[in-house]
Amino acid sequence: MVRNTDTEYARSANTDQANNATAAPVSNATYTQEYFDIIASLEGDISARRAAYAYMQNSTAICHHEVVASTFVPRLYNRKTHQTMKHIAETTHTILCKVINQYLNDPEYRTIFSFDERLADLILLPRGYDALLPFARIDIFLDENDYSVTFCEFNADGSSGMNENREISASIASSKTFQTFADAHHLGTCELFSAWIDEFLQIYESYEHRVEHPHIAICDFLENAVIDEFKVFAALFEERGIPCSICDVRDLHFDGETLTNADGQRIDAIWRRSVTNDIIEHWNESQNLIAALRAEKVALIGSFAGHLVHDKQIFSALFAPETKVFLTQEEIAFLEAHVPFTTFLDSAYIDLEKVRADKAAWIIKPTDHYGSDQVYAGRSCEQAHWDGLIEKLANQASGIPFLVQSYCVPFKTQTLPPDTHIEELRDEEVSSQGVAYNNLMGLYLYNGAFVGVFSRLGPLPTISKEMQGITAATIWVDCE
Repeated sequence: MVRNTDTEYARSANTDQANNATAAPVSNATYTQEYFDIIASLEGDISARRAAYAYMQNSTAICHHEVVASTFVPRLYNRKTHQTMKHIAETTHTILCKVINQYLNDPEYRTIFSFDERLADLILLPRGYDALLPFARIDIFLDENDYSVTFCEFNADGSSGMNENREISASIASSKTFQTFADAHHLGTCELFSAWIDEFLQIYESYEHRVEHPHIAICDFLENAVIDEFKVFAALFEERGIPCSICDVRDLHFDGETLTNADGQRIDAIWRRSVTNDIIEHWNESQNLIAALRAEKVALIGSFAGHLVHDKQIFSALFAPETKVFLTQEEIAFLEAHVPFTTFLDSAYIDLEKVRADKAAWIIKPTDHYGSDQVYAGRSCEQAHWDGLIEKLANQASGIPFLVQSYCVPFKTQTLPPDTHIEELRDEEVSSQGVAYNNLMGLYLYNGAFVGVFSRLGPLPTISKEMQGITAATIWVDCE
């Protein structure tokens, strides 16, 4: 049986054995092989793959004006995977909220972070509601053999991917392969839309200056935005009878009392999708928003304090003595088990020759970018290129700080590459051979509650859209 609040593709299932709590869990790889066996029994299920590809080409799963690349084979996760992800996500949220709270209340603690003065000021702007970290996505590498977890990065309000998961799930839902698999299992999908509307409105209810009939705005710098995803959320607010507009931060206007959008409509609450470094980059053009926040005339959900999570300095800050004093021993052990070694790419913090000599062991990242921008995995680079990167980026030579982090070898799973040219091929030319891709999972949290997964895969050491990365539907198998 498949349960999804958007689409009901439920079928009867026989799951007694899988649901036996005393039995060893069926592995994700076993479920995936079963899925491939069904594809093979259907001689590739080519017509369904053609239909899924056509669906995606006309879908709203668009990022930077391009339809996202996807696979016909979903990521199939068992009960143990769900339990592991839930524990990791919710424990991490608790720890990150402690860090945010300490930063907001302890001036001395703030000194362990290195921020632009403007950014530090934004973090301290009044919030006016209870939630410290309303929206987050914790990106992890999961070894699906032993369920060990290593963090990749933390993301806050600028996180996306929810609509990709929804559309890709819909594209395969009616396929014979999926329906045959559903006949044998109890299946569930991630509901990432209505759940956020519910949580957003509940957070707004705790806002000190809330109004009875608020106008909501989803705000970003629209050239960087996932507009089609915003439109889905905006429509859901409207269905609840709550007006919602999509706004460019630069189009906001504040007269000292009321914040308005480009059409002159009053804005009472904002879902901030703009990442903080874009605010800094467009500092002068963002002043109307900042002034309204300073005057406490609009609710910003989430606040700029979420930047503490987004900035990759967080990995080193978590191990600072100043942080350990307010964490429990269990939380410290949790971090030691899951956080990769991370430090500044700076000779004051690490032996750069060590980084240079063993490039396969390291990955270089900027402290404050997004979308895998300027992320370099040593094993993807020729030695001369790697040496050049260290020369160019170490010791803030480029003008901004970079981090170096232990490289985690991702777990590989069998998938089908995107059916990019399937409409040009004869049935017999369409391959159904599985290919091993690296995995990266993004765990969504709505105000601390684990709600779903952004399942990404890629053939290269860095998993991103720019590096041939793809997205798969997330399906829970026999989890109830």
